[in-house]
Amino acid sequence: MAEVPVHLLAVLAATFSAFVIGGLWYSPLLFGVAWMRAAGLTEAQVNSGNKARIFGLAFVFLLVMALCLERFLAAPGVTLATGTLYGFLTGFGWLFFATGVITLFEQRPWSYLLINGGYWVVALTAMGAVLGAWR
Repeated sequence: MAEVPVHLLAVLAATFSAFVIGGLWYSPLLFGVAWMRAAGLTEAQVNSGNKARIFGLAFVFLLVMALCLERFLAAPGVTLATGTLYGFLTGFGWLFFATGVITLFEQRPWSYLLINGGYWVVALTAMGAVLGAWR
């Protein structure tokens, strides 16, 4: 099988899309207040974190995820539609339910799963769409 080169710009764009979605998702504009409540965090705790470390590592982690998804989508014939579908299936089938297992064992409220798992579904769907469209 011929080696398909990595589409680095697509990977970066997919990473950025998930990063921006996360910024909105966990902001007070959308689910930030409900997420803090479900996670048992106060605003003071959230604000006391090392922002450069948190956001920098979050970007790196999303970059690795986008790179892995890009490799899954490296097959010929991948389109916007297939990229979006595979991104959704990855987010829903793997990450939503992996978050669900953690939610159960940590005895967190269902809102914790819906907020965090929901983010992964939306973020990976967007990543898949970007990567599929770039093919």
